[in-house]
Amino acid sequence: MTASEAAELIHDGDNIAIGGFTPNGDPKAVFRELSKRAVREHEAGHPFKVGIFSGASSCQSIEGDMALAHAIKFRAPFSTNKDFREHVNLEEIEYEDMHLGHMAERLRHGVYGTMDWLIIEASDIVEGTDECRLSLTSAGGIATTAARLARRIIIELNHFHSPLSRMLHDTFEPGECGFGRQPIPIIHVLDRIGKDYVSIDPKKIVCVVECNIPEEARQFKALTPTTEQMGNNVAEFLVADMKAGRIPPQFLPIQSGVGATGNAVLAAMGKNHHIPSFEVYSEVVQDAAIDLIERGLVKAASATAMTVTNEALHHVYDNIDFFAKHLVIRQSEIANSPEVIRRLGSIAINTAIECDIYGNENSSHICASRLMNGIGGSCDYERNGYVSIFTTPSTAKDGKISAIVPFCSHIDSTEHDVDVIVTEQGVADLRGKGPLHRAHEIIENCAHPDYRPLLREYLRIAEKGHTPHNLRAAFAMHDTFERKGDMRLTDFGEYIG
Repeated sequence: MTASEAAELIHDGDNIAIGGFTPNGDPKAVFRELSKRAVREHEAGHPFKVGIFSGASSCQSIEGDMALAHAIKFRAPFSTNKDFREHVNLEEIEYEDMHLGHMAERLRHGVYGTMDWLIIEASDIVEGTDECRLSLTSAGGIATTAARLARRIIIELNHFHSPLSRMLHDTFEPGECGFGRQPIPIIHVLDRIGKDYVSIDPKKIVCVVECNIPEEARQFKALTPTTEQMGNNVAEFLVADMKAGRIPPQFLPIQSGVGATGNAVLAAMGKNHHIPSFEVYSEVVQDAAIDLIERGLVKAASATAMTVTNEALHHVYDNIDFFAKHLVIRQSEIANSPEVIRRLGSIAINTAIECDIYGNENSSHICASRLMNGIGGSCDYERNGYVSIFTTPSTAKDGKISAIVPFCSHIDSTEHDVDVIVTEQGVADLRGKGPLHRAHEIIENCAHPDYRPLLREYLRIAEKGHTPHNLRAAFAMHDTFERKGDMRLTDFGEYIG
């Protein structure tokens, strides 16, 4: 079928699972037509909204254009799309921000109801009477589970991808809880435990849509002095921990979140001569990781997606024999498995929007109410990793916002799960320290100098106790920004007088 014909098959209220993870590996052709159809339906006075379920965030053609078309009734588990979050913040879309590692399990348990459709991108199809074998493209996501559960399936055969992409994939679905579920047998980063394809019942396949559409890949910002310094601070902290014997000399696998800071951290580690060649066990590999693999500085990498530019993607395809020996793409349930993360001892490095003086972290909301992104898989890793590191620039909006605050306006990771906070100002190692000791460490090492006096003043006016707070002033800096546009104008006297 054409993409337009396939889009006509979907009904108002249907639930759609998709393959892919981040903007990579997503189906695109059918959704581009589906958002156009939704606009036409609304103009004709007909309701048209669908549920969208994926392994992580997706691309503009899915959640961005569908949000603009007012065509999303429910979305889980994660998003980074600007148009989507604007409509969520207008309370037009019901969105569940949740742990990526739990998504496939919830689908199996029927939490989201029936999956009416799976729309999945493939680079190749091997047809059979009892089984069709799909080669995934640049991401795994929830494809294996969704293919088994969905009632009907639309395959986008995207010729932009090489059929050899199959060589990178390892698809595996654990057994059910309570019925003799076996351990996930990953002992080393590159262990392959499943198949290199997704098995699909041919009777479910409604149509195949052929296309040739590049990935809607994100071009991450170049390194800035701030992100570069943050990367160096992380690398130097890890070297110090290794010299202290807390990290073994052969090092441990790295998990690094998506974005410019994640790229900066990996780049800094690659430049640090005290860090041996290391492994990556993460949700994504970005351009920096692909470069480090080729240079031999990353010896093995496991992820759920190559969240890379199209140039880097085709470089991998053109050198597939080499990369298949050093890179494996898994389903998100496996990449984000607490069991595997803990067994391998992954060092979790993720990005925060703000951290408070006791070590709580917010990675999803601005001033409490407004969604920015979501937690993604950060909590899967930080709660189960060997050491949990959160990075953030110390200020934003030309210094008008401090990323270090008395109390986070929204909390995604609690003080119990955050071991280290890193800004361009320095490093606060919170391990083995009580709340007051943590507060002084964070203020003096991570806060911007412009905000240290304010944060010290907050501690002075806080009620005495194990975790000193002043409830009337805890959100004074956020409130001042909302009213005056600059946290530096905070006067705690307004709140306690």
